[in-house]
Amino acid sequence: MKRFLGIAAIALMAVFAGPNVMAQSFKFGHINSDDLIKAMPEYDSATVKLEKTRKELVNALDIMQVELKNKADAYNKEAKNLTDLVKQTKEQELQDMQTRIQEFQTNAQTQLQDQQVSVFQPIYNKADKAIKDVGKEGGFTYIFDVSKGQVLYFDETKSTNIIALVKTKLGLK
Repeated sequence: MKRFLGIAAIALMAVFAGPNVMAQSFKFGHINSDDLIKAMPEYDSATVKLEKTRKELVNALDIMQVELKNKADAYNKEAKNLTDLVKQTKEQELQDMQTRIQEFQTNAQTQLQDQQVSVFQPIYNKADKAIKDVGKEGGFTYIFDVSKGQVLYFDETKSTNIIALVKTKLGLK
């Protein structure tokens, strides 16, 4: 929001600064970076890699939960015939399994988030660099990313959508 307000302030200064500043031509562009990222081939491979890891973690969690359920069912069937010491030991074992499952869930979530950052960050960096390069090469004063909600309104007839230029820069169709 601060960035948008700063840009708006600069635009207002340009409007009120007088004819000398108005003689300069400001070139504004906009892009939907989400559409750009999804069009990049690296996005699909990163998504597949992340989904593969997610499925592996979910499968491991399912196996652990089935094991816990089986042990809990066995305990419930035998509980009447067990001594207090054996009951206490089996109950502690079930609690330990539940704790391990919770720790696994936490660690799996962290691992998935870390992998998401590691596989997508290079894609974001590549797209960002291409956008900046197109901005410099095209002589744009500002390029707004409409996917991030940084612009509440823009006149499409006075703003250039640079996604085609950036896709060309990246060699995409």
